[in-house]
Amino acid sequence: MVAHLLRLRLDLLTGALRGRGDAVARAVIGLVLMVIVTVALCIALLSLTDAPADRAQAILVLAGSAVIIACAAAPIFLGISDPLDPRRFAVFGLSPQVLAPGVALAGLVSVPVVALAVVLVCIAIVWQAHGVHPVAAIFGALLAFVTSVLTARCSLAVSTLVFRDRRSRELSGLFLLVLVVVLVPVAVFLASLEWRGGVPSALAVFVQGLSVSPFGAAWAFPLTGGLAGASGGVDTWIPVVIAIITVGLLWLAWAWLVQRLVSHLAPPAALRQRSGLGWFAVLPSVPFGAIAARSLVYWSRDGRYLANVVVVPFAAVLATVPLLVAGVPAPLVALLPVPVIALFLGWLPHNDVAYDSTAVWMHIASGVRGVSDRIGRLAPIILIGVPVLAIAIPVCTALYGRWAIAPALIGVAAALFLSGLGLSSIASVLAPYAVAQPGHSPFQQPQRNGSSGVLSQSLVMLLSLLLSAPALWWGWLAVTENVDYAGSALASGLVIGGVVLLVGIVLGGVVFDRRGDRIMEFAETA
Repeated sequence: MVAHLLRLRLDLLTGALRGRGDAVARAVIGLVLMVIVTVALCIALLSLTDAPADRAQAILVLAGSAVIIACAAAPIFLGISDPLDPRRFAVFGLSPQVLAPGVALAGLVSVPVVALAVVLVCIAIVWQAHGVHPVAAIFGALLAFVTSVLTARCSLAVSTLVFRDRRSRELSGLFLLVLVVVLVPVAVFLASLEWRGGVPSALAVFVQGLSVSPFGAAWAFPLTGGLAGASGGVDTWIPVVIAIITVGLLWLAWAWLVQRLVSHLAPPAALRQRSGLGWFAVLPSVPFGAIAARSLVYWSRDGRYLANVVVVPFAAVLATVPLLVAGVPAPLVALLPVPVIALFLGWLPHNDVAYDSTAVWMHIASGVRGVSDRIGRLAPIILIGVPVLAIAIPVCTALYGRWAIAPALIGVAAALFLSGLGLSSIASVLAPYAVAQPGHSPFQQPQRNGSSGVLSQSLVMLLSLLLSAPALWWGWLAVTENVDYAGSALASGLVIGGVVLLVGIVLGGVVFDRRGDRIMEFAETA
């Protein structure tokens, strides 16, 4: 049976080179890129043979943990279809006890798995270069290999069970967005560390934690003794035990998932496949989910929304350049873009209802609660604002030169951003003003504009600053007097922002429910 599955897997791989010309070209390009990346990784890893043991340990544990996390997340978020889906073999009458190991072994026949095996051979060489016994090095490489493969297998099975008809390009885009949010701050942080003389203490503590976690245990134990001697932390046997237990639990999970998949067959693909749903297939089938999906579509396609988003980085630049020209120290100026960006991002949806024009009748006529409308309309700006701030904060902190100030920046950004969203939730239904009509140029003069527009814009921005004053004050003290005030800025910013956002959503929902006729009147005449 296993041999048959292996032959089927080989046929699938070779079949990719016998199809249409464009498909073959994509397969060849992908293979070439995989080879290039693998060679580059091997060269980088082999350079660690001459590095200190603690440095090699830190890099291997961090990289290995990232591999495990990627194996777990990628199949779910990228919507990868499993060619070895156990349900495909249900017609053969095989028991899950036979099918589970067969599919797992057949899954080893793939280009990414082969690349992983080559990389692990290089890691084993690095371990041996630092005095690890060859048997321990080989055992560690096998544990890391099996952990990675089983994690990917389980993730594919979970993806099949949970996301049967909810895979889409939007979900893949969210995965890439999460990668950017995570990787950019991590890269900036690692680049800011001082590696001379050994691993920085903060990073050493983090590596120790990963070494006794399911993510990093298999990658840690061959050099654990060296790490413990350097930083005084972890006994040699603990990562080994954790790595073995992790493999055992993953195998049990895989066997259970195969049993689940075989016993709960999905309906035919023709009955469950949906196309063209976009964000509506990703978000929950509840009122605020539908409104969020609709808003995301508009924000991604309507030039009026895109023009507003483009204004944000320009506002940050325009705020900093005059200060630099005036002679303000560059480190202080480096902190300014974060509050400016947060302020403008929170301010952007203050007139969101006006952009719907007469289409707002769908929300009113359908009887959607105002709170659901308020929550759904915030989804696009949150998906934009959180990644932007997650990138801006570590970059500005690195330019400032003191990572201890980062909590203050987070608190200030949270206060301004969340307060702005809460106030915008009220202003957009209480005092909407005319904007360019759908399909028109975003820079076109609106049909009607009066003092109400200016007042609404100004009040949202000024009240955001006023409500965020405690976080701004603590943040200023952290910069000018004592960095210990950064914790107070963080706490006050999160509390203020969260409370204002919650109150704004509730009050905005009440206003929406009570002013539905006024909103429709505005939409018809604006």
